[in-house]
Amino acid sequence: MRAALSRGGRALRSACLIGLAGWLGACQTPASLRYRNLTSDLRSPEATAPRSLESGRALFSEDDRLERRALVETVLDRNPNIAVARQARRAAVARYPQATSLDDPMLGIGVAPLSFGSHQVDGASRFDLSQRFPFPGKRRLRGEAALSEAEAAGDDLESLRLELATLACQLFDDYVFAARALEINEEHGMLLAESQRTALARYAAGQDSKQSVLQAEMAVTRASYERTELESQASLIVRRINALLHRPADGSLPAAPSELLIPSGPVDPVDALVEKALAERPELGAASARTDAAQARVALAAREFLPDFTLIGAYDRLWQESALQPFVGVQLNIPLAVGRRKAALEESRAELEGTRQRRLALEDDVRLAVESAALRLQQSRKAELLVRDRLLPAAAEQIEAARSAYASGISSFLVLIDALREFHEIELGHQQALAQIGRNRAELDRALGRIPGLTW
Repeated sequence: MRAALSRGGRALRSACLIGLAGWLGACQTPASLRYRNLTSDLRSPEATAPRSLESGRALFSEDDRLERRALVETVLDRNPNIAVARQARRAAVARYPQATSLDDPMLGIGVAPLSFGSHQVDGASRFDLSQRFPFPGKRRLRGEAALSEAEAAGDDLESLRLELATLACQLFDDYVFAARALEINEEHGMLLAESQRTALARYAAGQDSKQSVLQAEMAVTRASYERTELESQASLIVRRINALLHRPADGSLPAAPSELLIPSGPVDPVDALVEKALAERPELGAASARTDAAQARVALAAREFLPDFTLIGAYDRLWQESALQPFVGVQLNIPLAVGRRKAALEESRAELEGTRQRRLALEDDVRLAVESAALRLQQSRKAELLVRDRLLPAAAEQIEAARSAYASGISSFLVLIDALREFHEIELGHQQALAQIGRNRAELDRALGRIPGLTW
């Protein structure tokens, strides 16, 4: 038995070498170079699981002011959705060697049990080794489809980073606006309290009616109620930021900046911005990669009409003549299921056309997003200038005029209260306009495929 195995191994050596040569031949293709490029940036150690919630350790120094760039970078570093997308990309890259590898070789051993120990015939056994090879080109096409899907997963990761950075930027604007709104509310409350004292003094002196005192009380109470709502909104914004940062909802944040800086706007015309977006948006890159994958699957479905083959090497001791015992052979599958293969080809062609149409739809969405974001940014800048240069000065002058008129008895206390309330609303409107500029700029950067907040 042992001698038979030795002779069979020598007879099968040529078949093993053929299989090894076929495997090595697939290692130096352009697709394998793409695979190495995709895996080159996955070799550095990265977090493979979401980070645990913070327990007592602050992300930011309490002595510093919260900065937009720092918030965006921290969100991109800590948000577990980034880790999920990164691992999805790693999984997609790992599908390439699976798609291009050969099936395991098959080793067969058979014996004629009644021949051993018989005095009439020699012991008979058979040993064979087979390796199945797809028709040339099939493994390459499977690999191209897998690599294109991996490249699309990489673009999906970049798209997610854009989404999270945009949300972080907009929450930063909301956070600063909430802080400024509370400051404005406090200043407004101080002005109302001063006016209330004036009304009480004039009422005590018999120079005004009790109605003015009641109006002052209502205005002060309304300002206190507004402050309660503003504090609730500020708390919700902090919780949303902490959720993005993957930390406890009640985690503290640094104080907001004293003022919300207006980000600089793009200087290129809208047509140039659209061209840049069409070249840089990761969603379009993912759509192109998925189109390439669909094209590879169409070509693969067309090759399924061609047979695969299996190389076989055997040593068969059923033959009495030793020269006939070793042999090699080839097996071919006969692709008779034409209907099934035609349906698979039609399916892959339909999927290819669908990916092409989706990319065209994405291009339309990108154009609209860039044009709309650029227009909204321009309008928000104009609105901020109008409020800052015209409405705020006019409202401040109106307060002084109403205060002087009330002190001299020319106008009623209600006129002063209305002037204070209007100035308060315009101040809030100005801060809202500043925050809207930041939100619109983030939307424009998102539409252009740029990480918002990192270049402002």
